[in-house]
Amino acid sequence: MRKLSGWVAIAAAVVGLNGCMWAPGQHMSPKQFVSDASLDEDHVEIVPITPKLLAMDKAETPAAEVPAALLAYKPEPYRIGAGDTLYITIWDHPELTSPAGTQQQTAANGRMVGPDGTLFYPYIGSLQAQGKTIDELRSLITAKIAQVIESPQVDVSIIDYGSQRVTLQGAFVKTERQSITATPLTLSQAIGSATIDPLRADLSGLVLTRAGQHYRIDLDALNRGKQIAPEIYLKAGDHIYLPYNDRKEVYVVGEVIRPMAINFKTSDMTLSQALGRTGGLNPLTAKGDAVYVIRGTEDMQKQPAKIYHLSAKSPASYALASQFTVRAGDVVFVGPAGVTRWNRFVNQLLPFSNILNNSANTQDLLER
Repeated sequence: MRKLSGWVAIAAAVVGLNGCMWAPGQHMSPKQFVSDASLDEDHVEIVPITPKLLAMDKAETPAAEVPAALLAYKPEPYRIGAGDTLYITIWDHPELTSPAGTQQQTAANGRMVGPDGTLFYPYIGSLQAQGKTIDELRSLITAKIAQVIESPQVDVSIIDYGSQRVTLQGAFVKTERQSITATPLTLSQAIGSATIDPLRADLSGLVLTRAGQHYRIDLDALNRGKQIAPEIYLKAGDHIYLPYNDRKEVYVVGEVIRPMAINFKTSDMTLSQALGRTGGLNPLTAKGDAVYVIRGTEDMQKQPAKIYHLSAKSPASYALASQFTVRAGDVVFVGPAGVTRWNRFVNQLLPFSNILNNSANTQDLLER
């Protein structure tokens, strides 16, 4: 039994020595985090989370804004296009206005603009309608029909818009194409009609494509607090894409209540929000001084990965955590307290100690 006691003492000393690098007040260096032979200290940078760091990050973060090219566009009067269906009224002449009969629905008496941009009207023949405004087409029909009807009163309206569309794709409930009409269509109206998927959408990554140019719009940042995003008018041919947030994750591991991968649909997430979603630090096993945010880089040969360290030993430290922004792909790690390391070691040791104990008892019996 003396041999067993001595072995446990040596093991305890090893665990205690291993826990020294986590002790409060000790200086941290990249060496403590690099154990892979393929990495060295130059590949890792330790950055304490301080008020100065938060101020620097805030100063470097650009304010969300709508691209100037989108704001510069103002809608023009609607111009008729191929596929539009028109309803042409000649007052006091129902035989021209409703040739299918007044009992029929309006659409039955509509006249569609053909693929070549023309439409046919009695006593006038073929008219070039595409590219004209409603007022321009009304004037043209009035001038033509006046050769047959004295002082005609003409009215033109569009009953179906089939020529100018906006397409939507991504995390919307409805992705049907939407029509540009005589009433200008805004981005907010199009999104409202399509309905955002509240659980799967990434509100910060909307992309509006116009004439081959991609414009990124952060809906979340533009509508935060008391801000209201300016109206963006859409043009025919615009494409709206709202990405899913399935690849926008933060991984929280270590001594928290519920380790998990967290999706987020907003522009950013704070460290306190990430920890809060996991239930917070485990009060029995977590070490408050060992909260880290590990952020990799695309090329660690050119730019080292960063490990941000938060000393969360007091409630005041969460004021820093509530301002520190985590990014997609970050790993939040909460280290174990020294007693947790010891308890885990003992739990792993007990089965082995039982084997040693049984062996020692057997040896005593043999010696007797």
